[in-house]
Amino acid sequence: MTKAGDNDKKPSKKGSRTDRLAAALRQNLRRRKGQERQRGAAAVSGAGPVPNPEPKGS
Repeated sequence: MTKAGDNDKKPSKKGSRTDRLAAALRQNLRRRKGQERQRGAAAVSGAGPVPNPEPKGS
């Protein structure tokens, strides 16, 4: 029997995985910052979604 943590993968794969994860996290952070900037600009210019004045159930 093998231990749950044992695997036959090479240690170099772990470094590659870490690099991919770090790159994905940086990309995600940039994307979220860009979305926040767009939301902030929309709030300042007042170009947000227009609310529906009439409720649907009435």
